[in-house]
Amino acid sequence: MSDPTWISVLPPVLAIGLAIWTRQVYLSLAGGLWLAWTILAGWNPLTGLASTVESTVSVFSDPGDTRVIMFTLVIGALIATVQASGGVQGFVEVLEQRRWVDSSKRAQLLAWGTGVIIFIESNITVLVAGTVARPLCDRYRCSREKLAYIIDSTSAPICILIPLNAWGAYNLQLLEGLGVENALGVFVTSIAFNFYAFAAVFLTLAVILFGIDIGPMKKAEKRTRDGRVLWPDATPMIDEEVLSTAPAEGMPTRARNMLLPIASMVLFMPLALWITGGGDIRDGSGSTSVLWSVSFGLGVSWLLLRAQGLFTVDELVRVALKGAGALVPLALILLLALALGDVIRELGTGEYVARITAGAMPNFLYLPLIFLVSGGIAFATGTSWGTFAIMLPIAVPAAATLGLPLAPFVAASLAGGVFGDHCSPISDTTIISSMAAATDHVDHVRTQLPYALISGAVAVVGFAILGAAM
Repeated sequence: MSDPTWISVLPPVLAIGLAIWTRQVYLSLAGGLWLAWTILAGWNPLTGLASTVESTVSVFSDPGDTRVIMFTLVIGALIATVQASGGVQGFVEVLEQRRWVDSSKRAQLLAWGTGVIIFIESNITVLVAGTVARPLCDRYRCSREKLAYIIDSTSAPICILIPLNAWGAYNLQLLEGLGVENALGVFVTSIAFNFYAFAAVFLTLAVILFGIDIGPMKKAEKRTRDGRVLWPDATPMIDEEVLSTAPAEGMPTRARNMLLPIASMVLFMPLALWITGGGDIRDGSGSTSVLWSVSFGLGVSWLLLRAQGLFTVDELVRVALKGAGALVPLALILLLALALGDVIRELGTGEYVARITAGAMPNFLYLPLIFLVSGGIAFATGTSWGTFAIMLPIAVPAAATLGLPLAPFVAASLAGGVFGDHCSPISDTTIISSMAAATDHVDHVRTQLPYALISGAVAVVGFAILGAAM
């Protein structure tokens, strides 16, 4: 739309409302997508329906979007392979034998530590942390909602603080495209001002250490302690059979069958960014590098298992296809979410939200305003990266116009994008966190939201103080 109005907000609002009301993520995303195209078709519902189908197909015309969907299938294959090989079970046994994890609190700390250490890409972070910690959380009766919150809160909030990963490469490209001199220096400086990311990560640690269970999370924890893994009407985001960490029949349990493929995947990521960036890691393609890294990890796993004589090639292919097939529902959700994000950009939802809120507060409150607007856009669109692309072109010129330092404005834009994405039920990271923890998606959103709002409030105060000091 050339001049977006309040109508542009309706599709994401419908998708979010339907997701909370019906607990049907697929239908909710499809409903928002149909409404968006109906609006663009002059309120013709049949034309809107036809455009919905075609726009979903056209997602695959974008190489980046296609790589994200392929990544989902390949990571499913990798998870299934390391589980069938006895890698996950072997790692869990090592932890228990050495008494590193012998309680619910330590299982949660394992999830938190894994999320902090594996900072390459948010989806990889949640999938690895969920795979490793879920069996231990189930054993020591930590709710899957708590696990989903922990891995969600140590994925994007950690990734946004690292300049040399997929997130850093993407944001550096945006800043350089805006003509920012020494984009890397500005980004590194902005890290210290990313109050939401720090608040989310350390609040999660405090929740684990001191057992801070509030609102719906308190009820979920009590239910789990009483021996019920999920609520009666809950629908896990992945097939329970695939979640089993039990190795294939007669398979030895060896921790290295998990550790080596995962380490290979993580260590390959900077190399992939360097290769795709033509020798400059800052110019690397995040989506390409992530797909390469996961594929490399799967290849290492296959070579390792063949060398041990544990699987034939035919058996490896069967296990990989089973794992990929288990994540087809998630791939469908991502497909719909990507299609919805594309049409929301065409509607101009982000531009409209930014325009109506610009100048609504005094200059010394500009940083909190940028944070909240960025959060609102990310919540409505379900994408932090899309929000960065909208907000940085607004924040960078605003800082120059006001004659203020650029780094805090960059930090407020990035922090708000992560905050809104963290709260949104249509965010891919939130969806994948639900899948990795094998919990109901709406239950994850409900239990996580109070903690995200607390971290958001801390960030608002932090940006207000910083703005007053500039």
